[in-house]
Amino acid sequence: MRFVKLFVVALVALLISSMGLAAPAGANVDQCAPPGVESASALPTNLAAAAQGPGADKYTTATVEPSTAVTTDTLGLDVPGTLTVGTLSDAPPSICINSAGQFTGFDNELLRAIADKLGLRINFVGTEFSGLLAQVASRRFDVGSSSITTTDARRRTVGFTNGYDFGYFSLVVPSGSAITGFEKLAAGRRIGVVQGTVQEAYVVDTLHLDPVKFPDYNTVYASLKTRQIDAWVAPSQQAQGTVQPGDPAQIVENTFSLDNFVAWAVAKENKPLIDALNSGLDAVIADGTWARLYSDWVPRALPPGWKPGSKAAPAPQLPDFAAIAAENQKPATAAAARKSTLSQLRDSFLDWNLYKQAIPDLFKTGLPNTLILTVSASVIGLVLGMALAVAGISRSRWLRWPARVYTDIFRGLPEVVIILLIGLGVGPMVGGLTGNNPYPLGIAALGLMAAAYVGEIFRSGIQSVEPGQLEASRALGFSYPSSMRLVVVPQGVRRVLPALMNEFISLLKASSLVYFLGLVANQRELFQVGRDLNAQTGNLSPLVAAGLFYLLLTVPLTHLVNFVDNRLRRGRKPGEEDPLELSTSQEMI
Repeated sequence: MRFVKLFVVALVALLISSMGLAAPAGANVDQCAPPGVESASALPTNLAAAAQGPGADKYTTATVEPSTAVTTDTLGLDVPGTLTVGTLSDAPPSICINSAGQFTGFDNELLRAIADKLGLRINFVGTEFSGLLAQVASRRFDVGSSSITTTDARRRTVGFTNGYDFGYFSLVVPSGSAITGFEKLAAGRRIGVVQGTVQEAYVVDTLHLDPVKFPDYNTVYASLKTRQIDAWVAPSQQAQGTVQPGDPAQIVENTFSLDNFVAWAVAKENKPLIDALNSGLDAVIADGTWARLYSDWVPRALPPGWKPGSKAAPAPQLPDFAAIAAENQKPATAAAARKSTLSQLRDSFLDWNLYKQAIPDLFKTGLPNTLILTVSASVIGLVLGMALAVAGISRSRWLRWPARVYTDIFRGLPEVVIILLIGLGVGPMVGGLTGNNPYPLGIAALGLMAAAYVGEIFRSGIQSVEPGQLEASRALGFSYPSSMRLVVVPQGVRRVLPALMNEFISLLKASSLVYFLGLVANQRELFQVGRDLNAQTGNLSPLVAAGLFYLLLTVPLTHLVNFVDNRLRRGRKPGEEDPLELSTSQEMI
């Protein structure tokens, strides 16, 4: 127990020292802040040649109706008067959560301006890209905002607005790499992409290579900097916002996305909302809002023949980004000396200023939500698990077989699949009861998963009790239910306390998967708070800080349950003399 006390004291001291202390200015770059027109870039290499053929666009509408003619009552919104938007938090400068805990970025700020133009309120909800399009299609969200490149495959699932941005790919490699362009990518190279993106499709379908797939942009970039992969095919905005001066990485080439423009996703059948957003987009282009936000967030030259909005929308009036880029171009400097592996690990994981910045948010937002999810799901898991255990050892096959089927299904499916099935399948049916709050669904999903494991733990504990215990209690006149409730079950539960604590710890960590269902900023749990700050700064220290909070919860609990289990087994305090042995020795005297 001494180790536990020292660990808790050290972590509490770290927490207290961080409260009220902000990182020094300039200590880290906030990648979720608008970089400004000073960061403008010219048309990148390979982009002009690959962007030919704008007339092939068959999806952009010829015109739109005036935004003043839009009737919000006909838009089929889940919450009348409010645009519910599913978005991401880890892809600056397009979509991200800023240091104030607000969803922002070019995509979301532009959508906010359109909602204002249409007279709608807007509510941003965080989710994962792997479930975003399905959630839009099932009307969990009215709109999906995530720099989504429109493809024919995606159009089979959702509808899209007109384009508000164009997409091209950047090839990012470690400094000094022999890879100088896309033509240098070949079989045997470890090429990183984010799973489910058009970059993955480009590497597989166009380059005919097998990429290394990652769940998010920060993980793939961290792997690139430590040379675990040879290259990263990235969206241009993410590449330019992520690669910072002094990083051991560089953008060596760019190519235009051949999969059409970037647009917002809407349910296919909700054409009134698609038309309204198209009207709002043309309106913010006409009044200069699009140009202002574009210049602030993603200032780069437009490809020839492309412009945002409908075909009738006016061309936006933009600064000469090429001239600005040339004026601000810094003279070439000698390549920085390559950092040692230990230095890279220290910079990535042990940034003290980021610890001080992350811990207050983890304490105020992440910790309470993690505990609410875990404790609530544990109650469901314990109650339902005990019912499954009793049914599993019943002599009636009508109880035994359903319990076995339930256990096999919920133990056999991956956790994220169960969460998505419940969120996307059950969610729309109970939306009126839950107010479309994902918390009840997330708690239910975690509780149902836990019940399958807890049920097996209880069943093994109950069956480990000697049959003579039940027979003796029945001989004393107890009924079968009373014998089980008062004699057998308590002994079985006591024997499996360590296993139950292991399941609680697993449930604690699985609570991070609830983010797939969509959470507003103040509902994020520990892992997501750390991940969002990781996206803002490009540093992994916030994730380490989140890990410390998990240790703060799990390590003391593990030692506590071992202490309680030992106490229950011995029936007295450690070191205390056995009363039976004491009385026997006195009689012998």
